[in-house]
Amino acid sequence: MRVVVVSGLSGSGKSVALKAMEDANFYCVDNLPAALLPEAVEYLRLLGIQDAALSIDSRSGGSLVGLPDELERLRAKVDLRVIFLTAKDEALVKRFSETRRRHPLNTGERSLEECIREEREMLARISGNAHLMDTSDLPANTLRNWIKDFLQLHSASFTLVFESFGFKHGIPMDADLVFDVRCLPNPFYDPQLRALTGKDRAVIDFLEDHADVRRMLADIRGFVERWLPCYVAENRSYLTVAIGCTGGEHRSVYFVEALARHFSQSRRTLVRHRELAGSE
Repeated sequence: MRVVVVSGLSGSGKSVALKAMEDANFYCVDNLPAALLPEAVEYLRLLGIQDAALSIDSRSGGSLVGLPDELERLRAKVDLRVIFLTAKDEALVKRFSETRRRHPLNTGERSLEECIREEREMLARISGNAHLMDTSDLPANTLRNWIKDFLQLHSASFTLVFESFGFKHGIPMDADLVFDVRCLPNPFYDPQLRALTGKDRAVIDFLEDHADVRRMLADIRGFVERWLPCYVAENRSYLTVAIGCTGGEHRSVYFVEALARHFSQSRRTLVRHRELAGSE
């Protein structure tokens, strides 16, 4: 039986994630009280359910305290994956303002920012042992695609995630390793290349024509190759390597594509281009 537990901050996209799993024929339960997790999994197993997605969040209150230990016990019985959706405070505030929804922890006496801060503290232990997805700047469709990529995993696999981003939009919260390639020649300043991305042949040729680009690519590739066995030995399911340039459309995209092409020969590899998400 495959069980995916979805948790995270209110407004971070849990409903979108759950709907994506429902579309993939998962049996989905929203707002499951944390204390009922063992009984729910056992009941679904008896029903013959093979794939289940269970959403647990701050509405479970005090019963969240024992959830991390219960998740560890559950790992011995089922193929368990835990996804934790997070986002920057300003993104969450904007979403609540746009939808005019009330935060689940708001009793009418606290500000939205105070509720978000309290919720982060409540869920901190869960996020520490989960696969993080930062949805701050993600369109809903891109989050759905990321969830679908996640569902393709097998229980014993290790996935290497390469993510491009622009520093002017902030560093991704889900990054494990961050590399800065802003010191390299920038195709943006070439009028003929500005409207293109790091996936286009003209940009690729421009970058590969510079020795510094080739050297940095070899250095990052060598660093990841050298230390990857240590991350695998930690029994991790994912390692997210984020490559950043100024705008996140040229140099970082080129590096992510090149690295993913190399490592996909030996590892399960996923590619994410955060600043290109709106056009995917």
